Amino acid sequence: MSEKLLVVDDERMILELTSMVLTSRGFDVSVVDNALDAYEMIEREQPALVLLDYMMPKVNGLDALKEIRKRFPETYVIMFTGKGSEEVAVELMKSGASDYVLKPFSNAKLVERIENVLRIRSIELHNKALIQEQERLLDEIESWNRTLEERVEQKTVELEMAHHEVLLTEKLAALGHLSAGMAHEIRNPLNSISLFAQVISSGLEDEPEMKSYSEKIINEVERIDAILVKLLSTSKRSHFQLRTIHIDRVITTSLQPFLEQMNVQDVTLKTELGEKTPSLLADADELGQIFSNLFANALFEMKTGGTLSVTLESDNKEALVTVSDTGGGIPEEHLNNIFDPFFTTKDRGTGFGLSVVLRIVKTYAGRINVESNSQGTSFQIWLPLA
Repeated sequence: MSEKLLVVDDERMILELTSMVLTSRGFDVSVVDNALDAYEMIEREQPALVLLDYMMPKVNGLDALKEIRKRFPETYVIMFTGKGSEEVAVELMKSGASDYVLKPFSNAKLVERIENVLRIRSIELHNKALIQEQERLLDEIESWNRTLEERVEQKTVELEMAHHEVLLTEKLAALGHLSAGMAHEIRNPLNSISLFAQVISSGLEDEPEMKSYSEKIINEVERIDAILVKLLSTSKRSHFQLRTIHIDRVITTSLQPFLEQMNVQDVTLKTELGEKTPSLLADADELGQIFSNLFANALFEMKTGGTLSVTLESDNKEALVTVSDTGGGIPEEHLNNIFDPFFTTKDRGTGFGLSVVLRIVKTYAGRINVESNSQGTSFQIWLPLA
């Protein structure tokens, strides 16, 4: 394919002779007699090379050279000039000319200069393309590295979470064996203590102070027994009955006992349970324990007001329940321990609540995640629908 050339000169004779010579050498030649028309021609035809006269009316050759090199960097320029001074040559080359030809010129000399500039142009454009490709490849490699680093970081976090869940599962399993034995061994003497205390209490009708002591013993026995029940519930699944239930109804039912407390504590309730609520095969009471424990913890953190938000989303595979509060949040150093049995930051508490939540979520092959900062805490619970 022949290279496109544009000749710009205000002398008609130069245009005709140059066009005839270059066309005979196989070039695709166009001609104009002023710089303004040259700009339009270059934009439309995108010639490889412009032969530009130095002395022209309207816009002189030097200004036209600068404009062409600025607007069309892939179009090279050879200048025609009748001024053979060294200063002119230096000025032209500094302004972006690839070469200059003194008038009058021989046809052979002109063709030689043109072919030389076209060779240089081809090499420079090829090098430019290689540099651009190199930059593109470097950017692509950098992007791959960033993606790889992000994936490694993500997988590391997932691995740490999985490892933590395995440890929690092992703790719950160990706790199950321990609590089953403890419940049997402790309840027997507790039962004896309670019976003896009741016998003592029945014989102290005339001594109210002593009778109150025996009643305190009975109350403390009942409290220990209640703790044992909670201990068993963290690791051992109690009697359950699987039915098709709607999660939104379980959430609504679980909220009912807390409404008065919210009113007293000036806590605003926001729920978004959706229109088409998902259903799954589960025990409603068991599932309700998840939300009851989370609501209780949220209200404990908002004793002087705040917002409790509950949202329910779902797709074809799983439901996502998010329970958020605007309390003081969980300290970062405690986040990895909140599901551990016996762990609690409350002045009074057994530390079984979130252990029960984790055990039930795992029972239904679900997942649980917690995010917390000084503005509040958010629990996300995913439960598979199948």
